[in-house]
Amino acid sequence: MTVQAPAAPTKATVRAPRRRVPAAVWLIGPSVIFMILLLGWPVVEGVLQAFQDENGFTLDFVTRMVQDPYFWPAVRNTLLLIVVMIPIQFAFAIGMALLLRANPRLHKVHFFVWAIPLALSDLAAGLVWLSIFNDRGYLNSVLAWLGLEGGSWLAYDNQTTMFICVLIAELWRATSLVLVIVVAGLQGIPKDYDEAAQVFGATFWQRLRHVTLPLLKPSLQVALILRTILAFQTFAVAQALTGQNFPLVVGETYRWYTGLQNPNVAAALALVILVVSMLTSIFYLRALREKNQGGTR
Repeated sequence: MTVQAPAAPTKATVRAPRRRVPAAVWLIGPSVIFMILLLGWPVVEGVLQAFQDENGFTLDFVTRMVQDPYFWPAVRNTLLLIVVMIPIQFAFAIGMALLLRANPRLHKVHFFVWAIPLALSDLAAGLVWLSIFNDRGYLNSVLAWLGLEGGSWLAYDNQTTMFICVLIAELWRATSLVLVIVVAGLQGIPKDYDEAAQVFGATFWQRLRHVTLPLLKPSLQVALILRTILAFQTFAVAQALTGQNFPLVVGETYRWYTGLQNPNVAAALALVILVVSMLTSIFYLRALREKNQGGTR
C-alpha cells in the first residue's frame, strides 16, 4: 500500500496575510475626524465665504471690511484693551494665588468668592456692571450720598471712561480664570524650593523672580494663550455697557452678520480674529518655551 504525499499548495489556495490596521489608527482616527468636522470644515467654509461670491474669487468683502468706519476703531479698542488688561489680570491673579498659598484664615472661602465670576456669563456680567455705571446706577448713587458729583460714565462722547468701565468689568469677570490656572500651577511647585531660597537669605521679590515665576512658566504660558484668545473675543460685556459706542472686532462681526445681514464680511472679520489668535499663540509658545525644548535659542 502506497501513501500519497500531500499536494503542494497552488497559488489559488495561498492567501496573502492581511495587513492589520495599527491600534493607534483606531484610537486616533475618530478624534482626527471629529476635529476635521468641528474645526477644519468651518474654517474652509469661512475662507470661501470671505473670498468668494457667485462669480468666483473676490476681495470685495475684505475691502468693505477695511473701509468700514467702525473697523479701525474696533481694532484699536480691542488691541488697547488687551495690552492694558492682560498684565493687570496676571498681576492680580498671581498676587491672589500667592495669598492663597500662604494659607490665611478662611482661604477656601476667599478662593470660592474670587471664583464666583466664572459661573456668570459674559452678558450677565455686563448687565451687573451696567447697573453700577449707568447714570442712575449704584456708583452715582453712592457718590451722591457722599455729597460728590457723579458723571456720565458711559456717555458716547467720553471714550476714556467707557474704556475704563469695560476694562473694570472684564477684569472682574475674567481674572478668576487666570487665578484658577495659576493656583493649579502653584500647587505643583514644592515649597522646598522657596524654603531653601529663604535659608540662603533671598527676599520675597527675589524668590518670586528667580524661583516661583520660572517654575510657574508652563501654567503662565497656558493662561496667556487662553486669556489673550478670549480677550480678542470680548463682546458681550462691552455690548451690554456701551452698545456700538465702544466698538470691538467681535462686535463688528456680530453687527455685520445680524444687523447688516452680510455674512461674507462677517466671515472676513472672523478670519482676522482667527489669524491674530493663531499668531499670538505661536508667539507665546516661542517666547515662553524652555531652552531645552526645540533646540537652543
